[in-house]
Amino acid sequence: MTKAGGTSMLDEATAQGCDADELLDLHRRMVRIRVFETEAGKLMEAGALPGFLHLYVGQEAVAAGAMANLTDADQITSTHRGHGHAVAKGAQFRPMFAELFGRLDGYCRGRGGSMHINDLSIGMLGANGIVGAGLPIAVGAAFASWYRGDGGIAVTFFGDGASNIGSFHEAANMAAVLKLPVVFVCENNGYAEFTPQSRHMLLDDVADRASAYGMPSEVCDGMDAVAVKLAVARAVQRARAGSGPSMVEAKTYRYYDHQGVKGLRKPYRTQEEIDGWKKRDAIELLESRAVADGVLARDIFEQVWAETRADAEDAIAFAKASPEPDPADVLLNVYTTEV
Repeated sequence: MTKAGGTSMLDEATAQGCDADELLDLHRRMVRIRVFETEAGKLMEAGALPGFLHLYVGQEAVAAGAMANLTDADQITSTHRGHGHAVAKGAQFRPMFAELFGRLDGYCRGRGGSMHINDLSIGMLGANGIVGAGLPIAVGAAFASWYRGDGGIAVTFFGDGASNIGSFHEAANMAAVLKLPVVFVCENNGYAEFTPQSRHMLLDDVADRASAYGMPSEVCDGMDAVAVKLAVARAVQRARAGSGPSMVEAKTYRYYDHQGVKGLRKPYRTQEEIDGWKKRDAIELLESRAVADGVLARDIFEQVWAETRADAEDAIAFAKASPEPDPADVLLNVYTTEV
């Protein structure tokens, strides 16, 4: 089992040949996630959106780093905190915001909401409101790719808490036994909803569980987009080579509460803890190191921020103008009309 901890991003990038274009790609994916989630959080707190949102702010490096290794033909399954995965995989702001507003132009025509956004054209099989439910779906997708021989792989995202769920163990065992092309990515943000990891398992590393199924694993710095990219690249290469599944555990942190921005419960984390993680913000980390090393100029990053904010503003206006579903269509796509 490899335990690759928090290495210096640009040092490792240089050693592995990660060029300026690749760094800019990682940055753009992370900024798009941050802007989307920030604006969505504001809308939720203002009461403009129905239901609750589980924001991905703070964990951007994991989705960006992982998705940088995939093509549209590769499939992913997500979690209740799934906006980041969708955005990093290539989902567009307009149908995403429309879905959050429950409008017809949404990815699910307003029927899925925050936790069920999917886009099969880019291999996004959907987020899932049930903890651990995406794991066996990804194994099924990997099996289908193996059976067809199309060269595709599947990547499934889950949290530390989900590794206690039976579906995780069943999925890991089946994937290992059948040597399926699937990568298990644990986004370990230290909390299963409100419960710290130390209170729900006796392990420091969730990746240790992979060895029970004869599966190689690696731990990486989940606040470092390049470290994630390189760790997932090794697992993806193994999957594409027909060597079976791997697990990558990314140590990361969510800035907001389990739901929304302001939170629904009394504080269970100290402000000191939150501030400590924010000092290693993934986007700021990439920007500062790239500028300091002369890899990319600051104005390039500022342009990405400006373009992304404009994209979000346009998408929100689009979503607000999108028509609401017709109540007469309530049973549409619920039952098949084919015999």
